[in-house]
Amino acid sequence: MKKITCKIKSNDGTVSKQSADMFRLLNHNIQRLLNQAERTGEYGFPVLYCNTDIYPDYLALYSQPGYYHKTPNTGVCFYSYDISFDDIHGLFNAIYYGDQKLLDYYRERFRNVKFFIGPDYSLFGDIQKIENLARIWKARIVSLWFILELHAVMIPNIMYYSIETMPITSCGLDKCQVVAFSAKGHVRYAAERRLTEAAVKYVVDHFPLKTIVVYSACGNDDNCLELFRYAIDYGVKIVIPDNSLRARNFERRNQNERK
Repeated sequence: MKKITCKIKSNDGTVSKQSADMFRLLNHNIQRLLNQAERTGEYGFPVLYCNTDIYPDYLALYSQPGYYHKTPNTGVCFYSYDISFDDIHGLFNAIYYGDQKLLDYYRERFRNVKFFIGPDYSLFGDIQKIENLARIWKARIVSLWFILELHAVMIPNIMYYSIETMPITSCGLDKCQVVAFSAKGHVRYAAERRLTEAAVKYVVDHFPLKTIVVYSACGNDDNCLELFRYAIDYGVKIVIPDNSLRARNFERRNQNERK
């Protein structure tokens, strides 16, 4: 990027030259993060690593700040409607536009959070490819911010909308030993189960995987674990941290069994 200088006049009338902040002027503030990251693939996605041996024991949704420290190892995840974490004042926009006031808000909001699951931006098979690519890009940029700015353990979330596009949606994550999946909404319907099982198989076959952290809303872990049977058979550990929705459904199931 070309360097440009501008003249600055001080209160005493002295004029000096300073380098212009081209990242800010050209709305390319994300380059500050990207300059600290390895990139790969046709689209230059940041390479993310996660090899942690310690895992979150509870997952709080972004919309549940009161639960961010429910346990010493609570993780924050984004398994909800995109608008709840990606509106005009969302973290990606704060990073993209270099909005320091908003970034300070997020630093305070996430203060002392040890674990994050990468943002779960929704992908679709019936929208333009460039829109899906943009959502993957946003997830990677926000994940990079968690790592470089908050120095937290960031467990990449596996995003997918077809098995054919897995090489793109997982690009830059294939050195991770630990990843996350959401099982929410993927257990009830056969088509969703098949797609999730195929995504799990792809990751097991292409990553040096040791652990999958799962966000589950099932009232019965056995139903959820069936989605990950291929991984289990290959010796991959499946960790299902508690969360408020899972706890509610477990309680409902227990109540029904007591009737």
